[in-house]
Amino acid sequence: MLESMTGFGKATAAFGEKKITAEIKSLNSKLFDLSAKLPSAYREKETALRSLLSDKLGRGKVDLTVYTESGEGEKRARINMPLALSYLEEIKSLAEKGKIPAGEPVLPLLLEMPEVLQSERPEMSAEEGEVLVKTVETAADALLEFRRNEGARLAQDIAMRIRKIEALRKETEQHLAERIDRVRERIRKNIEDLLSEEETDKNRMEQEIIYYLEKLDITEEHTRLKGHCDFFLETMKSPTAAGKKLGFITQEIGREINTMGAKANHVPIQKLVVEMKDELEKVKEQLLNIN
Repeated sequence: MLESMTGFGKATAAFGEKKITAEIKSLNSKLFDLSAKLPSAYREKETALRSLLSDKLGRGKVDLTVYTESGEGEKRARINMPLALSYLEEIKSLAEKGKIPAGEPVLPLLLEMPEVLQSERPEMSAEEGEVLVKTVETAADALLEFRRNEGARLAQDIAMRIRKIEALRKETEQHLAERIDRVRERIRKNIEDLLSEEETDKNRMEQEIIYYLEKLDITEEHTRLKGHCDFFLETMKSPTAAGKKLGFITQEIGREINTMGAKANHVPIQKLVVEMKDELEKVKEQLLNIN
């Protein structure tokens, strides 16, 4: 079953009065590339989360965002008294030395001074760390489900294009007999134009024609192309199907199509080859997003 590298997953969990939310989105990439945005209290878990997501998601550019929402019981703040008093003494000293008359109340100003009002951030407990990992894992599972659904849609489109290539290959078979006759006649005419009737060795000429017909024969390319298309469709059904492996098969398909086009020397077949190339390019574009 094919799996896309594009997807989104989200999960939430409660820990005490705190709500933990994990969001994961991924795009296509040749390697696993994680960008994590975590609250400072959760930074110690980043390595474990990176390993978890690498194992579950495989390739892809992955963005992980974790944020928390706290209840009233979690909201604690304290005033840094020594620092506030130090600021107050400095303000009084400035007012005396500068002979500045008393004006606005000092307290609101003090509370806005750097680091006077501080929020307490309790350290993450082991239990909270377990909830965090489980939440991220649940979000990753949701992302995987999204990827599978997207992969199923891509698989339908890719399989349709591979079958189209095979149909075009079969269509070229209708032109093979006519192509051989035309190539044979063209070679014969060219030889006769170069040599007079008296100088022409009929046996030699027939041997030359056979040589060039064998050189231009595309029977093997037809056989290999059919085999590659069948193998591609079989691989797509495999539980271990991967974009890289399918990409290698498309290279072989492209090689046979290109050889057929180079050998064809027949306009109708060359037109069909162009259509096959167009379908194959669309398959390659889709495979860029397959994990």
